[in-house]
Amino acid sequence: MDSVQLELPIAPLRHPGPLGARLSIQERFEAFHQLNPWILDQLEALTADCVDRGLKRVGIGMLFEVLRWQYGRATHGEPWKLNNDFRSRYVRTLLELHPEWSPLFETRGLRSA
Repeated sequence: MDSVQLELPIAPLRHPGPLGARLSIQERFEAFHQLNPWILDQLEALTADCVDRGLKRVGIGMLFEVLRWQYGRATHGEPWKLNNDFRSRYVRTLLELHPEWSPLFETRGLRSA
């Protein structure tokens, strides 16, 4: 069996300046995503790889951890600060782009906007 590892192009993370507590999670996500569109691209590539491998369920937590691992391998001393609060936003964005993936992910109602 061939073992092919999915290589992800990794870019330095960019963080918006202090956003303050007055912003919602959605607003903070949008600011972060605007600076780091490659993260969604990589989550999309990872999900497509899972689909190609025949997986029936995928967890966004697993995808985040794979990205963290890949980022650690590709950088030296760069802190990884991908907010777990953004997981639900990334899943919803993936499903907006790929509604056919809806059986893969379990989503719950958002507690805050």
